[in-house]
Amino acid sequence: MRVLVNVRHQHRLAPPLAAAAAAAVAAGYIAVISPDVPGHYPTCPFLALTGYYCPGCGSLRAIHALMHGHVAQAFGDNVLAMSMLPVLGYMWLSWLIRSARGQPRTRVTHPAWIWGFAVLVLGFWVFRNLPAGHFLAPDGSW
Repeated sequence: MRVLVNVRHQHRLAPPLAAAAAAAVAAGYIAVISPDVPGHYPTCPFLALTGYYCPGCGSLRAIHALMHGHVAQAFGDNVLAMSMLPVLGYMWLSWLIRSARGQPRTRVTHPAWIWGFAVLVLGFWVFRNLPAGHFLAPDGSW
């Protein structure tokens, strides 16, 4: 039976585990300190300057809602951010497995996926600010 991690190479797990710890600390802070309470988080600069929502607007509220078990509210605050969580989880898990096996990353991903994601984000950004896309505004009005 093959051992997943050689004891001599455990230091390779430090970066993905540190990233997971940082994400857990950030999510814990957001769970405890509500984004709806003024003074704890900065205002979105794009929203402050233009009055329009950026693709990330509502993400803090979405994470706060998710950490309290309010999944529907989380999707109402930022459906794109919530939809990306499984993708981020998959990417982190593959990073952890590659690190444990000592396999280097050859490339980030196929360029078509990067361009597709960029188009998705830009489309979401524009559509959520149109009257037809008002349901995507980060007010949880699903």
